[in-house]
Amino acid sequence: MYGPRQVGKTTLLSEFLSQTKLKYKLENGDDLHIHDVLGSQSIEQIKAYAKNYELIAIDEAQRIPNIGIGLKILIDHVPGIRVIATGSSSFDLSNKVGEPLVGRVITKVLYPVAQSELLALHNEFELKQQLDNFLVFGSYPELFKLSSPAQKSEYLKNIIGSYLLKDILELDTVKSSKVLFDLLKLIAFQIGNEVSLTELGTSLGLDNKTVARYLDLLEKSFVLYNLRGYSRNLRSEITKKSKYYFLDNGIRNAIISNFNNLDSRDDVGKLWENFLVCERLKAQQYSPIYANNYFWRTWDKKEIDWVEERDGSLFGWEFKYSPTKKTIHKKAFLNQYPNAHLETINRENYLDFVANFGKNI
Repeated sequence: MYGPRQVGKTTLLSEFLSQTKLKYKLENGDDLHIHDVLGSQSIEQIKAYAKNYELIAIDEAQRIPNIGIGLKILIDHVPGIRVIATGSSSFDLSNKVGEPLVGRVITKVLYPVAQSELLALHNEFELKQQLDNFLVFGSYPELFKLSSPAQKSEYLKNIIGSYLLKDILELDTVKSSKVLFDLLKLIAFQIGNEVSLTELGTSLGLDNKTVARYLDLLEKSFVLYNLRGYSRNLRSEITKKSKYYFLDNGIRNAIISNFNNLDSRDDVGKLWENFLVCERLKAQQYSPIYANNYFWRTWDKKEIDWVEERDGSLFGWEFKYSPTKKTIHKKAFLNQYPNAHLETINRENYLDFVANFGKNI
């Protein structure tokens, strides 16, 4: 189980273990004892460690050296054993676990609280009444315990100061948190626009390869999401550039230190687009919806914000915060893809899109 820091992976694991009837052992990846056992690659030692247990649960598993090989030995040589491994950083955990256990791993991503989860506590009207709050502060679990905007902004500032880049900065190849924060600020102001590595590199004094590597790390550590252009090889379409979104609006606003109300902001469109992207990702993960995600844009700037390719069909959505704004590039998109389904998502109908009520999605 992957996910950003502070979204509740440890809490979810603890809740599951409190209800399971399996005999289990819970470990933390920071414990040197578990490093010695699972990192030893000793079949006999690992078998002795797991004897008489039905489940081994490991939090922050990416911190254990050779964790993939250790878990492979555990699964291969302890009949019937089950393993749950959590980690906040996919680039470590996936690299170390994925290859040795290919075909025997179920991967889940845990995000900040989803709108679909909140519908278990609120009806649609009540949830829409809180929309401005989600656009500004996001939906990290701890925020639901805090009442004032000042408390929420302070919590989010603490997240980005203490946790956000922790995994990346532990890598030997990344030396400066300032460069990463400067890069994130540039991305924060470009929500909804294609990103140019050359322009970012010029602003930061970095070469294109370094910028690309940092963006990749930020994506794999669950800070950013990379959305690429869609094309079926039509010359008029743009496919080489990417758009980047934050996996939580509150983190985006903390990066630029702006928690103002919507009526005093000039970036409501960016907040709306970022919110819909991260909530749709949650809906896809939890439903589940298996899709390839893209944006669509032509050289003459006709654009559809979100395109899903799944089950042999094409689905497109244009994001408009105001219910009175219409899809302006519908004709151009449907001319290219006449069998596609296309809708406009606004603040009145968005719950069908992000909470997956099953209406043409």
